[in-house]
Amino acid sequence: MSGDLPLGNGLVIPAAELGWRFSRASGPGGQGVNTTDSRVELVYDLVASNALPPALQERALRRLAARLTPAGLVVVAAEHRSQWQNRQAAQKRLAELIQAAIAPPPPPRRSTKPSRGSVERRLKAKRQRGSLKSRRRQGPPEES
Repeated sequence: MSGDLPLGNGLVIPAAELGWRFSRASGPGGQGVNTTDSRVELVYDLVASNALPPALQERALRRLAARLTPAGLVVVAAEHRSQWQNRQAAQKRLAELIQAAIAPPPPPRRSTKPSRGSVERRLKAKRQRGSLKSRRRQGPPEES
């Protein structure tokens, strides 16, 4: 499990840049939860890393600024009973987080204007609604 973390597009985070911390987790596990260090914290120092090109690293730092701690980017996994499964979950979560952070920005929105037909339909509907309301204000027709 101490292998490198592939990110896709030929990018890999070396295992040496990943830090692991283990502690006791709450939740399912019975008596074993009191003795097993199954909670996993995966720490990745994004600032000091050489795994990403400078442009992608800058983009990731900008997008993950709110999640960064002095130690780096911390991902916690404690949903499984075994430490190994939590390690797998933490690695997967870190890879997804970094892939989303280094993804290129969406293309800019092209401004458009409504078609002539849609403008005419909208105005016609407004006139019909307005005439309905004005007829209500006039009161019932008088009988003679």
